[in-house]
Amino acid sequence: MFAAIAAIVAGRMSPVSDAAPLADTVTLRVDGRANATPWVAASGAFVAVAWGASADGKTDVFLAVSRDGGRLFGAPIRVNADAGQARLGGELPPRVALAARAGREPDIVVLWTARGATTSITMARSADAGRTFSTPIALQAADAAGDRGWPALALDATGAAHAVWLDHRGLAAGKATTAHEHRDAGEHDGVAMAQKSGLYYAALGARVSQERELTAGVCYCCKTALTVGLDGTLYAAWRHVYPSNLRDIAFTLSRDGGRTFTAPTRVSEDRWQLNGCPDDGPAMAVDRSGTVHVIWPTVLPGPEPQGALFYASTRDGRTFTPRMRVPTLGSPKPSHPQIALDASGDIVVAWDEVINGIRTAVARRARRAEGNRVAFSDAIRLALEGPATYPVLASAADGFVVAWTSGAPAASVIQVRRLPSDH
Repeated sequence: MFAAIAAIVAGRMSPVSDAAPLADTVTLRVDGRANATPWVAASGAFVAVAWGASADGKTDVFLAVSRDGGRLFGAPIRVNADAGQARLGGELPPRVALAARAGREPDIVVLWTARGATTSITMARSADAGRTFSTPIALQAADAAGDRGWPALALDATGAAHAVWLDHRGLAAGKATTAHEHRDAGEHDGVAMAQKSGLYYAALGARVSQERELTAGVCYCCKTALTVGLDGTLYAAWRHVYPSNLRDIAFTLSRDGGRTFTAPTRVSEDRWQLNGCPDDGPAMAVDRSGTVHVIWPTVLPGPEPQGALFYASTRDGRTFTPRMRVPTLGSPKPSHPQIALDASGDIVVAWDEVINGIRTAVARRARRAEGNRVAFSDAIRLALEGPATYPVLASAADGFVVAWTSGAPAASVIQVRRLPSDH
């Protein structure tokens, strides 16, 4: 039975915004568990939110569906077949994507990282709008050793699923190096270890592609990004480890459905030198014209280095516009950016940052301005009280849908809010 789980009507917006009044905020949860790490996808009025629900040290992937643009959601359904085997985090949430079907509700594909003898990039599909899921399929080779995770997912017009992820199997032949050790390596070791960590790709659809490494030298604990244009072009972005431990965002594309990819391109030469992984990767979206929009975090050098978010775009996949700083609320470390576009090309970006000692989820609308730049509107605080982290975005029929993790870690919930269209 399709029933609402919970709905909380919030009050007025924070004074940082003069936009429309705060829409209803829906709370998604599995009772008795800590609920976190959401991802959201939308196709018209159909919205799907996937997240992790944890108890007693074990985590499952759950999914809830809305048929009215995110106003009301059905009861959550567990996606993973083996109980408690999901490995999730803020930078490696489950990913969900929708495959539109004429005259029917969309197929739903969920991708997550699973625990086992080794970690596994795992995918399941629902052909009945989230009521049931197929037996999960592992995308990496059956004998792939070592650690892997931080996957991203995109579906093309045929419904084929494409995935990228970070893979540590190059280190498995030596000592068992953990993600923590990789993150905290020194300058020389960090660059050398990155060369043993790769960006991998696989596809699953009418044509199944065998997994393969697209490039080595990745920064191992930052989320990846993957999207597909209307013409079927695939775009991927990740944080790369360049010589001297410079950790900038890299980009590649495929115009032949994933058979070949271009050599990696540097999105911006930020020259952020770091002897470890920042656990904070890029996000990306593509508009109807094929322009790709990228947002990412970095650190500005100086006597007191400061974190910042930047935006850039590309039309040809080879050159990017000069980076443009995204205005935040002024904390020293805005983090975890996301971006989404609607059919008109309007942009919404979201992130979180610490304000008055509390991590706060924030969003801004943006529109294209002169010279391939964008103009940002006032900031919108997504929650009125308590911690709010890792916001994620999708464009729905009449606006944007935003989801984030709210509350104390042991009793956290997923909150979902609509940002109505300006049109």
